[in-house]
Amino acid sequence: LCSNNNPYTSFGATLARDEEQNLWSTPHDVTHTEADDDRVLYNMIVVRNQLDKDSEEWQKLNYDIYTLRQSRKEVRSRWKHILEDLGFQKEADSLLSVTKLSIISDSQNMSKARDILLKLSEETNIFPTSWELSERYLFVVDRLIALDAADEFFRMASAVYPKRDRADEGPRPLQG
Repeated sequence: LCSNNNPYTSFGATLARDEEQNLWSTPHDVTHTEADDDRVLYNMIVVRNQLDKDSEEWQKLNYDIYTLRQSRKEVRSRWKHILEDLGFQKEADSLLSVTKLSIISDSQNMSKARDILLKLSEETNIFPTSWELSERYLFVVDRLIALDAADEFFRMASAVYPKRDRADEGPRPLQG
């Protein structure tokens, strides 16, 4: 009944494998272990999968994995929101797409991109308080510099996600 020629025999296993590799929320992203934050999440998944599902350790790791994934999705959503407000509705997803094949457009932009990313981290709430800066967003800022939109992105991020004492407050609506 079960033959190697049947294309559906491993379908469930493929879906499960894809879900485990779907660390950044992009299906079939084979580059997920390229960045440090991806490796951390991948290692958490590997450890969790070696534990008994009924154990307290498994439940804690599963919660931590879920929380990290949700944080990443929230940050990506914030960046996408600002990009779309800047007029990059059609380009937002491609601007946010970073793989191991991504390159910095101009090596002279690297220090400016790092400065802007650090400034975004320190002066806005676009990243959660406990967030470690992701190299992934360095590439995004570099693309914004090449498009001459990095400063405007920072201004908008400051307006929509201002730094506050209370991290649980939501974004402030744009004033038109």
